[in-house]
Amino acid sequence: MSEEVRFKSVVGPGLAGAIDLPDGEIRGWGIFVHGFTLGKDSPAASRVSKQLAREGIGMLRYDNLGIGDSDGDWGDGSFTTKVQDTVRAATLMAERGTPADLLVGHSWGGAAAIAAAAEATGVRAVATIGAPVDPSHVEGQYDAVMDRVLSQGSHEWVIGGRTLVLKRAFVDDVHHAHLRDRIRKLHLPLLVLHSPTDNTVDIANAGEIFREARHPRSFVALEGADHLLTARGQAQRAAHIISAWADQYIHGSLLGGKTSQVIQMPRG
Repeated sequence: MSEEVRFKSVVGPGLAGAIDLPDGEIRGWGIFVHGFTLGKDSPAASRVSKQLAREGIGMLRYDNLGIGDSDGDWGDGSFTTKVQDTVRAATLMAERGTPADLLVGHSWGGAAAIAAAAEATGVRAVATIGAPVDPSHVEGQYDAVMDRVLSQGSHEWVIGGRTLVLKRAFVDDVHHAHLRDRIRKLHLPLLVLHSPTDNTVDIANAGEIFREARHPRSFVALEGADHLLTARGQAQRAAHIISAWADQYIHGSLLGGKTSQVIQMPRG
């Protein structure tokens, strides 16, 4: 079961969300932050959130500005906007009496989840899936139009069958993200999940995020998974791992622990 919600983006337009309600005993609540242009109904967002809900962790997933059922223009967003809207999502969860213990971010959303965690009300732990250590990694997706964006201020860009407008303000913003500083200052338990065969965001990113992070930190290799978690059972598997790892943190125990929980260290 899911509940539809809406809340305001930091830049004004309404954002559409769905809260996958937990089955049985409620273990906790969380927020899923989707990838660059993917949306709340993408395989990773939908399947991971629904599986976590089946395991007792209710999850809010929402469409970013101008994506899916949300209002506004995608081109008016930025990495900073994505981070601040994630903070607003956490405020929504707290106001409805279900504060989010957990932030889960996929791909670019993983970087945003780390950046938002310090300001997000109630968050006790963060998990990333296929996240880049540098948000400007997304430039590889719009590199072909970069020169025109910088010279003209904006330019249309086609991705996934959709035409979006990329603006210079977006490009400038992503260059000033400084995620490494946010990772070092996170002071929350961090789980890094990444596939060794991820052809979109290389697993070397996971190694760098892990090395920048402080304890408690964990890494799990999602062997056999593609970046979008579309292969059968892979999103559910990621959710199982997150659920088991998060249990001690969503119940408020062992926060600030001194031990590193390394399952497997990535190379590169």
